[in-house]
Amino acid sequence: MRNLLHAARPLVNDLSSSLLFAGLLAAGLDAAAATLIAMAFGLAHAGLWLVLRRPIAALQWASLVLVLLFGAAGLFLHDPRFLMAKPSLVYLVIAAVMLKRGWMLRYMPPVAAGHGEGLMIGFGYLWAGLMAVSAVTNLVVAVWFTEHWPLYKAVFPLASKLTLFAIQYATVRAVVKPRVIAAMRAQAA
Repeated sequence: MRNLLHAARPLVNDLSSSLLFAGLLAAGLDAAAATLIAMAFGLAHAGLWLVLRRPIAALQWASLVLVLLFGAAGLFLHDPRFLMAKPSLVYLVIAAVMLKRGWMLRYMPPVAAGHGEGLMIGFGYLWAGLMAVSAVTNLVVAVWFTEHWPLYKAVFPLASKLTLFAIQYATVRAVVKPRVIAAMRAQAA
């Protein structure tokens, strides 16, 4: 469980303003208020990390920029179609950021270093692909099946990401754990 939390913590940190926005909307808060709160939180969060002199990952910067840009555009345009299609653009930008080779390596626990880098790099590309698929499906539902978009938005994005996360966690654990154990036994011998 500790390794699962180690893997999830940076991802939640990177996407915190986006997750806050989604949570506020799910709680029934007005879209404009949720947008303003998420934008303020994103700026405060990045500011805190800068003050603490902690590195801000590319995914965290991308999430902040997207919340600020699309949040401002959504507030300005007051167009529900834009707000529904907006996640497609967000997903595409995040997919592009996720195409950076090795971006997932920082999510590996220290004990796994040297035992699963190739696997994590491959999953990084799978995550980019999932984000691209999410972009296309969101756009299709927002434009052609508008009345079903709230249900789609409530189910598919979270379910698909949790599913891939579970598959990745189980796969990496099944492959890397025996390698780590073997390396520890070799060192002890």
